[in-house]
Amino acid sequence: MNRTDRLYAIVEELRATAPGRRSARALAERFEVSVRTIERDVNALQQAGVPIYADTGRGGGYALDKTRTLPPMNFTPSEAVAVGIALSRTGEAPFARSARTALLKIVAAMSAADGAEARRLAERIQFLVPESPDDRASVPAVVEEAVATRQVIRLAYVDRNGAETDRDVEPVAFVSGVRDWYLIGWCRLREGPRLFRVDRIRRAALLEETAPSRDFHDMAPRIPDLVAHALELG
Repeated sequence: MNRTDRLYAIVEELRATAPGRRSARALAERFEVSVRTIERDVNALQQAGVPIYADTGRGGGYALDKTRTLPPMNFTPSEAVAVGIALSRTGEAPFARSARTALLKIVAAMSAADGAEARRLAERIQFLVPESPDDRASVPAVVEEAVATRQVIRLAYVDRNGAETDRDVEPVAFVSGVRDWYLIGWCRLREGPRLFRVDRIRRAALLEETAPSRDFHDMAPRIPDLVAHALELG
């Protein structure tokens, strides 16, 4: 069993025993690896956002919080790979890190046979990578949090002429361009709606202030050449 298959198998093992616990030694014996390998695997899953908790002492072990995981899903292998392709293209998009953990949870929630078939099919999907790596910046996590929680954010921003300014911004939404992602918000420095290209954000910090409620559709007409449509989830 390779490591990827073992990671998914560990999640399934913990899901099957939840809310009970499995010790690292029991998991090591189950998958015929060392305890140290299991500890590294579980740490990798935790870093990926899988809600695995560890208790020490007699009777302790690893447990999966089923309230924060998906129930068994009837995704076909092709459907899972299609979702994987879409999520793999998020690149520098907002919540790209969450996309990776979402994919892990989706495949882990599939049956063992379908999950294995999905991974075999995924091996037949390849992405061409340009010789010159793309140096566009990903959306900073603090900016994602500002939009999600509607908190005022302080930006150090470089405009198209290379001038850097500090601005307090009331975040409203993310906007996708042909190549770049933008933050649309009410700029208190300019006293109006502005688009901020995320790769020009040099620093960002949340302020302890909830932004006033502002509607994207009220702001969009005040930004020239901006035409956008919302992400549809259903």
